[in-house]
Amino acid sequence: MTSNDTPPPSTPSFEESLAQLEEIVGDLEEGRLGLEASLLRFEEGVRLLRNCQGLLETAERKIEILTSNPAAPQLETRPFDAEATFTEAAPPAAKPARRKTPKTDGAENEGEARLF
Repeated sequence: MTSNDTPPPSTPSFEESLAQLEEIVGDLEEGRLGLEASLLRFEEGVRLLRNCQGLLETAERKIEILTSNPAAPQLETRPFDAEATFTEAAPPAAKPARRKTPKTDGAENEGEARLF
């Protein structure tokens, strides 16, 4: 096989790219790499990030095509809202306070089992 006959390297899947990108971020955050190694890892991270963005854009286009099928008029196409996926989650709602039942001292409660 000559160098012209070698197949191009396959593009990693979204999940593979994301896992590698997370590993690179961890390496860079640790700060143990030298300048040259850090730059090489950063460049690799940018390449992986662009791959992830391209795969997401392709998926978005496919979803728009699938949801805009003219045979199904009830479906409508809406542009993808990237902001909606990155909004901060609302803080969890507080639990409602338990109502306290006043305890009464009286003969009417004698012999009755109280749960609270």
